[in-house]
Amino acid sequence: MLQKSAILSVTLLLMTLMVQPALAEEDCLSISHKPVKLEAWLSKRYEKYLTSIRKDLSGMGNTKVGLFVYPAENPSRVVAIGRCVPAYIAQYILIKAGEYKLGTTHLVHQGFVSSHWTGIGTSLFSENSMNTITPEQLAALMDDSLDTESFHEMYRALTHQPEKVPAFGLMLDNPKYMTP
Repeated sequence: MLQKSAILSVTLLLMTLMVQPALAEEDCLSISHKPVKLEAWLSKRYEKYLTSIRKDLSGMGNTKVGLFVYPAENPSRVVAIGRCVPAYIAQYILIKAGEYKLGTTHLVHQGFVSSHWTGIGTSLFSENSMNTITPEQLAALMDDSLDTESFHEMYRALTHQPEKVPAFGLMLDNPKYMTP
């Protein structure tokens, strides 16, 4: 009985050691294996054009597009881009956000977003999980010479989170702080 228990313990330990590195070193899958999910919240004035907008947004290929009608006139100007989204798709999404009168004034920290997910006009995230960006910073992200790694490095630099945030007239710990 003791011998079976020891063998079981050693087997479980070996299995744990073999699985942990795979979990810790999650690489980005190719978009041909795991397409990019794009969710966009659009003004209700675009409701009758959703079919053509879906076709337009899926024009970059390897994407699944979900469109939602925002109940008010203007959805938020928040864009979220996952860490595995190729630069050309991310830049295309930023362009389309501008074309559909959304624009981009805030970017969401990648720790809150699935690796292959993007959102335009999203209001799913609290203000402590995003950062304001300037038009100049947005233009820098749109640079054609950026490869995917450089794009995401710049994106992460623009979405740093402060450890302390103003709340109730005080500087308190950021409840949405993602440890590096």
